[in-house]
Amino acid sequence: MTNIRLTKPTMAVLGVLLDAKPDAPAWGLSICREADLGPGTVYPILDRLLERGWLTSRDEVEAHPGRPARRFYEFTGAGRAQAVEALEARAARRARFSLRPAGGAA
Repeated sequence: MTNIRLTKPTMAVLGVLLDAKPDAPAWGLSICREADLGPGTVYPILDRLLERGWLTSRDEVEAHPGRPARRFYEFTGAGRAQAVEALEARAARRARFSLRPAGGAA
């Protein structure tokens, strides 16, 4: 599995996907809304995550007159593990930097 560049938008998308429940998987525009990012940012991130094996996707099967079927996104086992690791590493970095006193003096 190939690593992916973990930008702030990518981390936001990973967070939304990790918060999704099995009975309510994330879908494209819901990810945009929850991550507060536009589709021009979110869909390329989803494509990269799919290409690298972090995610799987599937189309909605129920008919919904008036709109196209949604595409649902879910982590693979390895993708979920890498996402959790990436988010934990970011939280650790933030905690380390926030413990430094302002102005560099204690």
